[in-house]
Amino acid sequence: MKLIDDITFFLEGKGFECSRMLQDGLEVICTRIHDGKHRRIVIPLEISAESPEMAHTFSEAACSCIESIRKEEGYPIIITEDRWNSRKSMTQARLLAHLEVFSQAFARNCEIRRIEKKEAQEFLQANHSYGDAACRYRYGMFLKRQTGHLAEGFPVTPGMTEDKPGMTEVKTGMTEIGPGTLVAVATFSNARKWVKGDKEIRSYEWTRFASLPGLRISGGMGKMLKVFINEVRPDDIMSYADLEWSEGSVYKALGFRLEGSKEPVMFVVDPDRWERFPVKPGMTEDKPGMTEVKPGMTEVKPGMRDVIAGLTGNLYFRNFGSNKYRLKLTDYE
Repeated sequence: MKLIDDITFFLEGKGFECSRMLQDGLEVICTRIHDGKHRRIVIPLEISAESPEMAHTFSEAACSCIESIRKEEGYPIIITEDRWNSRKSMTQARLLAHLEVFSQAFARNCEIRRIEKKEAQEFLQANHSYGDAACRYRYGMFLKRQTGHLAEGFPVTPGMTEDKPGMTEVKTGMTEIGPGTLVAVATFSNARKWVKGDKEIRSYEWTRFASLPGLRISGGMGKMLKVFINEVRPDDIMSYADLEWSEGSVYKALGFRLEGSKEPVMFVVDPDRWERFPVKPGMTEDKPGMTEVKPGMTEVKPGMRDVIAGLTGNLYFRNFGSNKYRLKLTDYE
Protein backbone atom coordinates (compact mmCIF):
# COMPACT_ATOMS: atom_id res chain seq x y z
CA MET A 1 0.00 0.00 0.00
CA LYS A 2 1.32 3.47 -0.87
CA LEU A 3 2.08 5.74 2.05
CA ILE A 4 -0.64 8.23 1.10
CA ASP A 5 -3.20 5.42 0.95
CA ASP A 6 -2.10 4.03 4.32
CA ILE A 7 -2.32 7.42 6.03
CA THR A 8 -5.69 8.18 4.43
CA PHE A 9 -7.05 4.79 5.53
CA PHE A 10 -5.88 5.45 9.09
CA LEU A 11 -7.42 8.93 9.25
CA GLU A 12 -10.73 7.86 7.75
CA GLY A 13 -10.83 5.03 10.28
CA LYS A 14 -10.62 7.71 12.99
CA GLY A 15 -13.56 9.60 11.49
CA PHE A 16 -11.70 12.25 9.46
CA GLU A 17 -12.91 13.15 5.98
CA CYS A 18 -9.99 13.25 3.57
CA SER A 19 -9.48 14.50 0.03
CA ARG A 20 -6.36 14.83 -2.09
CA MET A 21 -4.81 17.49 -4.25
CA LEU A 22 -1.61 18.10 -6.16
CA GLN A 23 0.66 20.78 -4.75
CA ASP A 24 3.90 21.59 -6.57
CA GLY A 25 3.93 18.10 -8.05
CA LEU A 26 3.30 16.26 -4.77
CA GLU A 27 0.02 14.56 -3.86
CA VAL A 28 -1.11 15.69 -0.41
CA ILE A 29 -4.01 14.92 1.93
CA CYS A 30 -6.52 17.61 2.87
CA THR A 31 -8.49 17.17 6.09
CA ARG A 32 -9.75 19.22 9.04
CA ILE A 33 -8.92 19.29 12.72
CA HIS A 34 -11.17 17.34 15.06
CA ASP A 35 -13.78 20.08 15.54
CA GLY A 36 -13.88 20.76 11.79
CA LYS A 37 -13.00 24.46 12.11
CA HIS A 38 -9.61 24.55 10.42
CA ARG A 39 -8.16 22.74 7.44
CA ARG A 40 -4.84 20.94 7.75
CA ILE A 41 -2.64 19.57 4.99
CA VAL A 42 -0.72 16.32 5.42
CA ILE A 43 2.31 15.69 3.19
CA PRO A 44 3.17 11.98 2.92
CA LEU A 45 6.80 11.65 1.81
CA GLU A 46 7.78 8.31 0.34
CA ILE A 47 11.50 7.52 0.41
CA SER A 48 12.68 6.13 -2.90
CA ALA A 49 15.89 8.04 -3.77
CA GLU A 50 18.73 5.68 -4.66
CA SER A 51 21.43 8.33 -4.47
CA PRO A 52 22.18 11.50 -2.50
CA GLU A 53 21.69 13.50 -5.71
CA MET A 54 18.17 12.12 -6.16
CA ALA A 55 17.39 12.76 -2.48
CA HIS A 56 18.59 16.36 -2.82
CA THR A 57 16.35 16.95 -5.84
CA PHE A 58 13.34 15.45 -4.08
CA SER A 59 14.05 17.47 -0.93
CA GLU A 60 14.10 20.73 -2.91
CA ALA A 61 10.74 19.86 -4.50
CA ALA A 62 9.29 18.98 -1.10
CA CYS A 63 10.58 22.29 0.35
CA SER A 64 8.78 24.16 -2.42
CA CYS A 65 5.56 22.30 -1.61
CA ILE A 66 5.95 22.96 2.13
CA GLU A 67 6.52 26.68 1.57
CA SER A 68 3.49 27.01 -0.72
CA ILE A 69 1.25 25.33 1.84
CA ARG A 70 2.73 27.29 4.74
CA LYS A 71 1.81 30.60 3.11
CA GLU A 72 -1.81 29.61 2.54
CA GLU A 73 -2.69 27.04 5.22
CA GLY A 74 -0.02 27.23 7.91
CA TYR A 75 2.82 24.76 8.39
CA PRO A 76 1.82 21.33 7.03
CA ILE A 77 2.00 17.99 8.81
CA ILE A 78 4.89 16.03 7.29
CA ILE A 79 4.92 12.24 7.54
CA THR A 80 7.97 10.42 6.18
CA GLU A 81 7.83 6.81 5.11
CA ASP A 82 10.59 5.65 7.46
CA ARG A 83 8.94 7.18 10.54
CA TRP A 84 5.55 5.78 9.57
CA ASN A 85 6.86 2.26 9.03
CA SER A 86 9.37 2.01 11.87
CA ARG A 87 7.53 3.92 14.63
CA LYS A 88 3.94 3.74 13.55
CA SER A 89 2.24 4.04 16.97
CA MET A 90 4.22 7.15 17.88
CA THR A 91 3.76 8.74 14.45
CA GLN A 92 0.02 8.04 14.38
CA ALA A 93 -0.38 9.57 17.84
CA ARG A 94 1.53 12.68 16.77
CA LEU A 95 -0.53 12.97 13.61
CA LEU A 96 -3.75 12.84 15.63
CA ALA A 97 -2.38 15.38 18.11
CA HIS A 98 -1.75 17.78 15.21
CA LEU A 99 -5.43 17.28 14.35
CA GLU A 100 -6.44 18.11 17.94
CA VAL A 101 -7.06 14.52 19.05
CA PHE A 102 -5.00 13.99 22.19
CA SER A 103 -5.21 13.21 25.87
CA GLN A 104 -4.40 16.17 28.08
CA ALA A 105 -2.57 16.80 31.30
CA PHE A 106 -1.63 20.04 33.05
CA ALA A 107 1.88 20.94 34.17
CA ARG A 108 0.45 22.23 37.45
CA ASN A 109 -0.61 18.66 38.22
CA CYS A 110 2.91 17.31 37.63
CA GLU A 111 6.17 17.40 39.51
CA ILE A 112 9.62 17.70 37.96
CA ARG A 113 12.77 16.11 39.29
CA ARG A 114 16.19 15.09 38.03
CA ILE A 115 16.32 11.54 36.66
CA GLU A 116 19.06 9.05 35.91
CA LYS A 117 20.63 8.51 32.51
CA LYS A 118 19.02 5.09 31.95
CA GLU A 119 15.49 6.33 32.68
CA ALA A 120 15.88 9.33 30.37
CA GLN A 121 17.50 7.25 27.66
CA GLU A 122 14.74 4.61 27.64
CA PHE A 123 12.00 7.26 27.54
CA LEU A 124 13.61 9.22 24.70
CA GLN A 125 14.39 6.11 22.67
CA ALA A 126 10.70 5.22 22.86
CA ASN A 127 9.17 8.67 22.42
CA HIS A 128 11.53 11.02 20.54
CA SER A 129 12.09 10.86 16.78
CA TYR A 130 15.86 10.94 17.17
CA GLY A 131 16.08 9.00 20.43
CA ASP A 132 18.56 9.95 23.12
CA ALA A 133 21.36 12.53 22.85
CA ALA A 134 24.46 13.51 24.79
CA CYS A 135 23.54 15.76 27.70
CA ARG A 136 24.48 16.86 31.21
CA TYR A 137 21.11 17.57 32.82
CA ARG A 138 18.09 15.24 32.68
CA TYR A 139 14.63 16.13 34.01
CA GLY A 140 11.53 13.98 34.23
CA MET A 141 7.95 15.21 34.59
CA PHE A 142 5.79 12.91 36.68
CA LEU A 143 2.01 13.04 36.86
CA LYS A 144 0.53 13.67 40.31
CA ARG A 145 -3.11 13.66 39.27
CA GLN A 146 -5.06 13.58 36.02
CA THR A 147 -7.65 16.31 35.42
CA GLY A 148 -7.35 16.86 31.67
CA HIS A 149 -9.49 15.14 29.07
CA LEU A 150 -8.69 11.68 27.72
CA ALA A 151 -8.87 10.91 24.01
CA GLU A 152 -11.51 8.34 23.13
CA GLY A 153 -10.20 5.13 21.62
CA PHE A 154 -6.54 6.18 21.35
CA PRO A 155 -4.93 5.45 24.70
CA VAL A 156 -1.58 6.59 25.93
CA THR A 157 0.38 3.59 27.19
CA PRO A 158 3.65 4.46 28.96
CA GLY A 159 6.57 2.78 27.22
CA MET A 160 4.46 1.59 24.27
CA THR A 161 6.69 1.03 21.26
CA GLU A 162 6.66 -1.08 18.13
CA ASP A 163 9.58 -3.21 19.30
CA LYS A 164 8.35 -4.08 22.79
CA PRO A 165 6.02 -7.10 22.60
CA GLY A 166 3.26 -6.81 25.11
CA MET A 167 3.44 -3.02 25.18
CA THR A 168 1.40 -2.53 22.00
CA GLU A 169 -1.96 -3.51 23.43
CA VAL A 170 -4.61 -0.93 22.61
CA LYS A 171 -7.63 -0.89 24.89
CA THR A 172 -10.97 0.46 23.78
CA GLY A 173 -12.49 3.54 25.34
CA MET A 174 -10.53 5.88 27.56
CA THR A 175 -7.32 4.97 29.31
CA GLU A 176 -6.21 6.66 32.51
CA ILE A 177 -2.65 7.72 33.10
CA GLY A 178 -1.84 6.81 36.66
CA PRO A 179 -0.19 9.02 39.29
CA GLY A 180 3.57 8.68 39.26
CA THR A 181 3.74 8.07 35.51
CA LEU A 182 6.73 9.62 33.74
CA VAL A 183 4.99 11.70 31.08
CA ALA A 184 7.80 13.88 29.70
CA VAL A 185 11.58 14.22 29.64
CA ALA A 186 13.79 17.24 28.94
CA THR A 187 17.58 17.20 28.62
CA PHE A 188 20.17 19.97 28.49
CA SER A 189 23.85 20.04 27.58
CA ASN A 190 26.80 21.08 29.69
CA ALA A 191 27.86 24.72 29.52
CA ARG A 192 29.71 26.22 26.60
CA LYS A 193 31.61 29.23 27.92
CA TRP A 194 32.95 32.38 26.33
CA VAL A 195 33.99 35.83 27.56
CA LYS A 196 32.12 38.99 26.60
CA GLY A 197 33.80 42.08 28.02
CA ASP A 198 34.13 41.41 31.74
CA LYS A 199 31.49 38.66 31.71
CA GLU A 200 31.84 34.92 31.33
CA ILE A 201 28.78 33.70 29.43
CA ARG A 202 27.56 30.16 30.05
CA SER A 203 25.42 28.89 27.21
CA TYR A 204 23.49 25.60 27.25
CA GLU A 205 21.65 23.66 24.56
CA TRP A 206 18.18 22.28 25.18
CA THR A 207 18.92 18.97 23.47
CA ARG A 208 15.67 17.02 23.82
CA PHE A 209 12.06 17.34 24.91
CA ALA A 210 9.50 14.57 24.48
CA SER A 211 6.20 13.65 26.05
CA LEU A 212 4.22 10.46 25.73
CA PRO A 213 2.75 10.21 22.20
CA GLY A 214 -0.86 11.30 22.15
CA LEU A 215 -0.49 13.30 25.37
CA ARG A 216 -0.38 17.09 25.39
CA ILE A 217 0.89 18.63 28.63
CA SER A 218 -0.36 22.20 28.92
CA GLY A 219 2.53 24.31 30.19
CA GLY A 220 4.88 21.33 30.21
CA MET A 221 7.81 22.79 28.28
CA GLY A 222 7.58 26.07 30.14
CA LYS A 223 7.66 24.37 33.52
CA MET A 224 10.63 22.20 32.51
CA LEU A 225 12.48 25.30 31.31
CA LYS A 226 11.74 27.22 34.50
CA VAL A 227 13.09 24.40 36.70
CA PHE A 228 16.31 24.23 34.67
CA ILE A 229 16.80 28.01 34.81
CA ASN A 230 16.19 28.14 38.57
CA GLU A 231 18.62 25.28 39.26
CA VAL A 232 21.45 26.00 36.80
CA ARG A 233 21.20 29.79 36.30
CA PRO A 234 22.27 29.81 32.63
CA ASP A 235 23.12 33.01 30.80
CA ASP A 236 21.90 31.70 27.50
CA ILE A 237 19.91 28.71 26.15
CA MET A 238 19.66 27.65 22.53
CA SER A 239 17.69 24.90 20.81
CA TYR A 240 16.59 23.68 17.40
CA ALA A 241 13.13 23.06 15.92
CA ASP A 242 13.22 20.16 13.47
CA LEU A 243 11.36 21.31 10.35
CA GLU A 244 10.05 17.80 9.77
CA TRP A 245 7.72 18.49 12.70
CA SER A 246 7.21 22.22 13.12
CA GLU A 247 8.68 25.69 12.67
CA GLY A 248 9.15 26.05 16.43
CA SER A 249 6.31 28.36 17.44
CA VAL A 250 6.42 26.87 20.95
CA TYR A 251 9.92 28.35 21.40
CA LYS A 252 8.65 31.80 20.47
CA ALA A 253 5.89 31.43 23.06
CA LEU A 254 8.57 30.66 25.67
CA GLY A 255 10.51 33.82 24.85
CA PHE A 256 13.13 32.41 22.49
CA ARG A 257 14.08 34.36 19.38
CA LEU A 258 14.68 32.89 15.97
CA GLU A 259 18.39 33.25 15.30
CA GLY A 260 18.95 31.37 12.07
CA SER A 261 18.71 27.94 10.55
CA LYS A 262 20.65 24.72 10.37
CA GLU A 263 21.38 23.06 7.04
CA PRO A 264 19.44 19.94 5.97
CA VAL A 265 20.99 16.59 6.81
CA MET A 266 21.39 13.71 4.35
CA PHE A 267 20.48 10.28 5.71
CA VAL A 268 20.98 6.77 4.43
CA VAL A 269 17.84 4.68 5.05
CA ASP A 270 17.67 0.92 5.48
CA PRO A 271 14.48 -0.04 3.57
CA ASP A 272 14.10 -3.30 5.49
CA ARG A 273 14.10 -1.84 9.01
CA TRP A 274 13.26 1.72 7.91
CA GLU A 275 16.01 3.13 10.10
CA ARG A 276 17.92 6.25 9.10
CA PHE A 277 21.53 7.20 9.82
CA PRO A 278 23.27 10.48 8.91
CA VAL A 279 25.64 10.30 5.94
CA LYS A 280 29.15 11.23 7.02
CA PRO A 281 31.38 13.40 4.78
CA GLY A 282 33.29 11.19 2.37
CA MET A 283 31.39 8.03 3.34
CA THR A 284 31.50 5.48 0.50
CA GLU A 285 31.18 1.74 0.13
CA ASP A 286 34.95 1.30 -0.01
CA LYS A 287 35.63 3.39 3.10
CA PRO A 288 34.65 1.19 6.03
CA GLY A 289 36.29 3.66 8.40
CA MET A 290 33.43 6.10 7.80
CA THR A 291 31.12 4.19 10.13
CA GLU A 292 31.60 6.28 13.22
CA VAL A 293 28.74 6.71 15.64
CA LYS A 294 26.76 9.94 15.27
CA PRO A 295 27.17 12.50 18.10
CA GLY A 296 25.13 11.67 21.17
CA MET A 297 24.93 7.94 20.54
CA THR A 298 26.50 5.81 23.24
CA GLU A 299 26.70 2.66 21.18
CA VAL A 300 26.26 1.45 17.63
CA LYS A 301 22.76 0.22 16.97
CA PRO A 302 22.50 -3.42 15.87
CA GLY A 303 23.01 -3.57 12.12
CA MET A 304 24.18 0.03 11.86
CA ARG A 305 27.64 -0.81 10.57
CA ASP A 306 26.15 -3.22 8.02
CA VAL A 307 23.75 -0.57 6.78
CA ILE A 308 26.38 2.14 6.44
CA ALA A 309 29.25 0.00 5.18
CA GLY A 310 27.09 -1.69 2.56
CA LEU A 311 25.35 1.28 0.96
CA THR A 312 24.14 -0.71 -2.05
CA GLY A 313 20.42 -1.33 -1.83
CA ASN A 314 19.80 1.41 0.70
CA LEU A 315 17.86 4.59 0.10
CA TYR A 316 18.56 8.26 0.84
CA PHE A 317 16.54 11.00 2.47
CA ARG A 318 17.48 14.66 2.92
CA ASN A 319 15.53 16.40 5.66
CA PHE A 320 14.59 20.09 5.75
CA GLY A 321 17.02 21.35 8.33
CA SER A 322 15.97 23.12 11.51
CA ASN A 323 15.30 26.56 12.92
CA LYS A 324 17.73 27.78 15.58
CA TYR A 325 16.28 29.58 18.61
CA ARG A 326 18.04 31.37 21.45
CA LEU A 327 16.89 32.63 24.84
CA LYS A 328 19.17 35.30 26.34
CA LEU A 329 18.94 35.49 30.11
CA THR A 330 21.99 37.78 30.51
CA ASP A 331 22.42 41.05 28.64
CA TYR A 332 25.38 40.69 26.28
CA GLU A 333 26.28 41.55 22.69
